[in-house]
Amino acid sequence: MTPEVQQRLDDLVQKNKIMVFMKGNKLMPQCGFSNNVVQILNVLGVPYETADVLADAEIRQGIKEYSNWPTIPQVYVNGEFLGGSDILIELYQKGELQELVEVALAS
Repeated sequence: MTPEVQQRLDDLVQKNKIMVFMKGNKLMPQCGFSNNVVQILNVLGVPYETADVLADAEIRQGIKEYSNWPTIPQVYVNGEFLGGSDILIELYQKGELQELVEVALAS
């Protein structure tokens, strides 16, 4: 990963309380896993930003190296990697995701 891509990823992750790297965007997810993440965040009613990895090959590859996680979508909360679709679903079902995002948005 180039230093420029590293900086772009740092900026996106640090400047957005909830950042989702996904296929498509929040208005038009391009895969089922990305759609799952969007639906959960929409149900929680929290503000979040997305980056479309299909529109940017450097980000698509770079985010996998950045997080050391091979799959997309990837969700960051308060600058920290939370996980992908399965982890978000699990946290949501346990009732832990709402608390995590509330704490992040309050900070």
